[in-house]
Amino acid sequence: MLWKRMMPSFVVAAAAVAVWCTAGVTAAQDKPAEEKQEEKAAEPKAEEKPAEEKPAQEKPAEEKPAEETKPAEEKPAEESKAEGPEAVTLVTNLENPSGLAVHAKTGHVFIASKYGVYRYDPKGHGVTLEISGYPTDVYGKGPMYDIGPLGLDFLGEETLIVGDGSRPDGEELVRTYKISDAPADMPVPEGNAEKTLGPIKEGADTASEEKTTKPEGNFYDVAVGEKGVFISSNGDDTKGWIHKIEVVDGKLGDKLVPTIATKADVQVDAPVPLEFSADKTELYVGQMGEINVPNDSLLLVYDPNSGELKKQYPLGLHDPAGMAVSPKTKKIYVTDFAWAKPEEAGLFEVTLEGDKATTKKILQLDKPTALAFDKDGKLYVTTIGTVDEKAKTKDGEQLSPGKLMVIDAGL
Repeated sequence: MLWKRMMPSFVVAAAAVAVWCTAGVTAAQDKPAEEKQEEKAAEPKAEEKPAEEKPAQEKPAEEKPAEETKPAEEKPAEESKAEGPEAVTLVTNLENPSGLAVHAKTGHVFIASKYGVYRYDPKGHGVTLEISGYPTDVYGKGPMYDIGPLGLDFLGEETLIVGDGSRPDGEELVRTYKISDAPADMPVPEGNAEKTLGPIKEGADTASEEKTTKPEGNFYDVAVGEKGVFISSNGDDTKGWIHKIEVVDGKLGDKLVPTIATKADVQVDAPVPLEFSADKTELYVGQMGEINVPNDSLLLVYDPNSGELKKQYPLGLHDPAGMAVSPKTKKIYVTDFAWAKPEEAGLFEVTLEGDKATTKKILQLDKPTALAFDKDGKLYVTTIGTVDEKAKTKDGEQLSPGKLMVIDAGL
């Protein structure tokens, strides 16, 4: 399916000012040597330089993951069309960014990538590594990607929920961490979570009182509702499970339960992006389908309380990877990773009318993944960039970097 995949290391560029930060540390001198040892592949360090320069040339050799190579002249497929909104690059050289969440109180953006979970401060333009020490798993069908944590979302102002993609199916976890308003002085080791849920092994209980027949993993996306947290996954391809954690009086429960079997409902594989409607009464699910089959995706609408499928819409997209609803316009936006036809990847506006979904391409993007709006309507987007498509058995050579971008166009 999709995500046991993702990518590289990075730089921060903000509008007229360029502030370069490491993929995961506040400043070079702030990160002790033992943190590098714990992460095995140390994150690149923060430096200041013009955004157009090549970050890899200025980083100490020991700070650069061995697999990373990025020609300075290489740029992703055009990031915006002349007639469309502008996508401004904030952070480059991210390693396989796959999840986004915005902290409502501070506006800080949290990014899941190969090395862990990072925090980006839109005001100070600093990047810090908040959660570290994940192992990595590999996924893909030419090229292969190394990935760590995947889906992210906030429950309230302090609890960050992180879906795992760094281990084999049946070993992956959902963990929660207490997040403060200020960046962490030192990254929190992945195992030092407030709460750990899972794993879901073969034979686990489901909401329908049956037993799972395969182990689950690849916790792609997290969507927080008033009465439950929903998490998409990849394990049993005959079921396509979305899991649920009960929320009672604002507090998270202790059980991760396979609850909605999307593949059984629609006979299309791979629930990946999740999002609630603007009024929180409906759960939207992006059903990716097979990554080597074009245009087989669906948008599903579920009742989050009963788990009933209310509607399904053919999207006409290839592989929806991220989804977000604008807090201002209430419009739905989806990223299409488009594995089989990367030249058709991008950001799309989705309109639901009756029994029909129509899509409008907003931006051409270089293998886009996650989406998240802040409360003011700015849309943050991650792209994982281009790797060598001929690399069938190992992580592909990085030809353009992973990025965090922002679109401030009143979407």
